[in-house]
Amino acid sequence: MTATQTQDRAERIAAQRRALPDAPGVYLFYDAKGKVLYVGKAKSLKKRVASHFSSPSTRGAHDLLDAIERIEFVATQTEAEALLAEQTFIRQYRPRYNVRLRDDKSYPYIAISLDEEFPRVYFTREKHRRNRAYFGPFSNAKRVRETLDLLGKVFQYRTCDGPEPGRASGSPCLDYFIKRCQAPCVGYISKEGYRASIEAIASFLSGRYRQVERDLEREMRAAAQRQEFEQAAAYRNRLTAVRSLLERQRISNEAVGTLDAVAVAVEGTDANAQVFQVRDGVLADRQSFYLDNEAGRDEGEVAEEFVLQYYATSPAVPPEVLVPRFVDAERRELLADALSERRGATVEVRHPERGDKRRIFELAVRNAQLALDQDRLRSEHRRSHRIEALNGLQRELGLESLPMRIECFDISNLGEAHTVASMVVFEGGAPKKSDYRRFAVRGAAQDDFAAMEEVLGRRMSQFVAQRERSPHEKSYDPSFAAIPSLIVIDGGRGQLSAGLRPLREFRDLGVAVVSLAKRIEEVFLPGRREPVVMPHDCAPLQLLQRVRDEAHRFALEFHRGRRDRAMTRSILDDVPGVGPARKRLLLKHFGTPERFLQASREELEAVPGLPGKTAREIYEFVHKVR
Repeated sequence: MTATQTQDRAERIAAQRRALPDAPGVYLFYDAKGKVLYVGKAKSLKKRVASHFSSPSTRGAHDLLDAIERIEFVATQTEAEALLAEQTFIRQYRPRYNVRLRDDKSYPYIAISLDEEFPRVYFTREKHRRNRAYFGPFSNAKRVRETLDLLGKVFQYRTCDGPEPGRASGSPCLDYFIKRCQAPCVGYISKEGYRASIEAIASFLSGRYRQVERDLEREMRAAAQRQEFEQAAAYRNRLTAVRSLLERQRISNEAVGTLDAVAVAVEGTDANAQVFQVRDGVLADRQSFYLDNEAGRDEGEVAEEFVLQYYATSPAVPPEVLVPRFVDAERRELLADALSERRGATVEVRHPERGDKRRIFELAVRNAQLALDQDRLRSEHRRSHRIEALNGLQRELGLESLPMRIECFDISNLGEAHTVASMVVFEGGAPKKSDYRRFAVRGAAQDDFAAMEEVLGRRMSQFVAQRERSPHEKSYDPSFAAIPSLIVIDGGRGQLSAGLRPLREFRDLGVAVVSLAKRIEEVFLPGRREPVVMPHDCAPLQLLQRVRDEAHRFALEFHRGRRDRAMTRSILDDVPGVGPARKRLLLKHFGTPERFLQASREELEAVPGLPGKTAREIYEFVHKVR
């Protein structure tokens, strides 16, 4: 960026800051490409945004300020409204400089299919279907499966797939005979009785342990009074299992009640949050979440943002939440208002000073710090292993420098159609998925050598084109603009020869080009007659294999997607006024595309849900085409 551009940018941002009101609201920082970098809330938008520019305390804060190109805001009536709006924007845009759960889209849940006559209880990573009860998020998939196993032993819910219980044979499955299912498929339990078990599971997952215990005890006594001793023994066994679990997990007396203890540990851009879920004095679960803290926020801000993100997806908010002392009284009050609205009842947010609650919270703090230390040790171990692999690769291939950026290319085809290629990037020995690129091969579909030459020629052309563009232009592609240290071609000597021709300019810049053959993992180098053969258990070869396998996976995924789209395409895709919903409507009504083509105008106009005008336009288009 030139000095003039820098000055213009500074003046533009200063004008936008002056236009901010002295009122509560949400502000958004945008970069040059229109991507949201950071979302914040404020009691006074003008003062809060000014604080970002007056005293940036971390490197991440400086990086954020350097990237800001535009400031926008949304005014609200109260700071509590701003707090809720902030979380909506964070979930929508996932800004880089906000505190974020790592991979928060993939956390596991336990779901109950309440929309089915005999509901299922199952593991899932989605949370969007209507009439399903979701419990979570959980931080550990193994513990979710252990919980489901326990629930299966105690409450005996069905595990068969599909909305209807049972299987084609019409007889109970093995789960019934090992006391894991009550066989609703053959009527061994009524709909009401099965629903009662599902309600008990929901109560258990919600932390209402005492209620579950009392209900089981009441059912046991009632069955005994009716002299249904086998049923009473089943309830007794369930009650014993629940009580055994509760005693093992008890960390305090019942007077502690129901609460969540939320502790955080922060070091630089890394953070860990621990949630100790205490229900009726029993430690129901311990969740551990690793957080990205790119802007280097302090413990109070990290805790506040985590609490809001966590309870935004949690199905239940407890009446009391313990937070670190770094969250000041004003912010605790705001959190209490937001969580109370989410729960529909009063929620107390405070920092414990003494007693059992203080002991529980300190336990959560210690676990947060230990988890963060272990994560950093693992990261350091992985980093040192990657450096060892890169050093070994430099030595084995005789490279002038460490191959910090490795690009690998692979061709994927099946028959004459849909030949595609992939480019994957590893930086510092780790995948950089934001720089992955895909190519649809335009010519020479059956010639792998020609296809590789075409793709590498397009990579080279993109590099030349990017040199003429500014990083602030929308058409600028940082992946194609980068100069790799090493290019790996999937294949043997022939693929390497085909790739050297279009990469001449890269090679003049010092970029090394090699190919990796799959049969015995030989590495071919330009100008060398004999390939380099490394031990199969050495780190350099394993790194090359990882890069090659990732390129193959990425190309195959693209190829399958194009092939599937081509196979499912029909004439309905070309009809004006027919989108995915109307396409499904027409196919459901007529059965096949062929029957649709034979339909008369009157038959089209009679399709339920299809406007008459649209039906006539479809008829005219189809018959004009034919």
